[in-house]
Amino acid sequence: MLTVTSANVNGLRAAARKGFVPWLAATGADVLCLQEVRAEPHQLPEEVRAPEGWHVVHAPAAAKGRAGVSLYTRREPDRVRIGFGSAEFDTSGRYVEADLPGVTVASLYLPSGEVGTPRQEEKVRFMDEFLAHLKQLRDKAAADGREVLVCGDWNIAHTEADLKNWRGNTKNSGFLPEERAWLGRVLDPDDGGYVDVMRALHPDVEGPYSWWSYRGRAFDNDTGWRIDYHMATPGLAARAVKGVVERAATHAERWSDHAPVTVVYDL
Repeated sequence: MLTVTSANVNGLRAAARKGFVPWLAATGADVLCLQEVRAEPHQLPEEVRAPEGWHVVHAPAAAKGRAGVSLYTRREPDRVRIGFGSAEFDTSGRYVEADLPGVTVASLYLPSGEVGTPRQEEKVRFMDEFLAHLKQLRDKAAADGREVLVCGDWNIAHTEADLKNWRGNTKNSGFLPEERAWLGRVLDPDDGGYVDVMRALHPDVEGPYSWWSYRGRAFDNDTGWRIDYHMATPGLAARAVKGVVERAATHAERWSDHAPVTVVYDL
């Protein structure tokens, strides 16, 4: 069995103060993909920078206090790669991948965007480059007899079932028609060729959501978005046996505005 958890920590130093450390000590995950770490490794407490029993690679952004992704693996990876060969984005703290036996696992933090600003233009450029990488990664892995799993905060809700208030967000970044169409390409068997594992495991439900705004009572009312995904090549997706959103019991017990998304794969 391979258990993989993806979690946007919304600042790892803050999460460490709010409950991430005991959560990390208790997790049964074999691989942990973190996003929005927002810290240089030397700024992190020892218990999260290099916890005992884990091999860790941190990929901070060149821009201080922004983005940042990390990968924690129980066994030492055969290979680690930061970035995906992009002149613009390889120092932006948005992608890291590691080769484990039979599978390449990656942590992704796709730009959030904002309509009508340069941030949205950046998001579109990232999406264009990243889809090409996803295809290359898939093809190379297939040639090597490997599977691929890209976990993370993709910052796009794919369908109406993936956010509670979809009607009010059709003109907002994260649910724009062109963003949803792009994610559709990622999942098209004849294009990107990946599978949305949590949706495959939970085909006929709203959500399960993984992000709730800190504003108002979004968490208490489960007014959320499903933007944290496990995207896998079909062979690996078919081996997923269980997928859960580790939603905190109460608002006060949250250590991020996202919840960890955990999937168990029967390898």
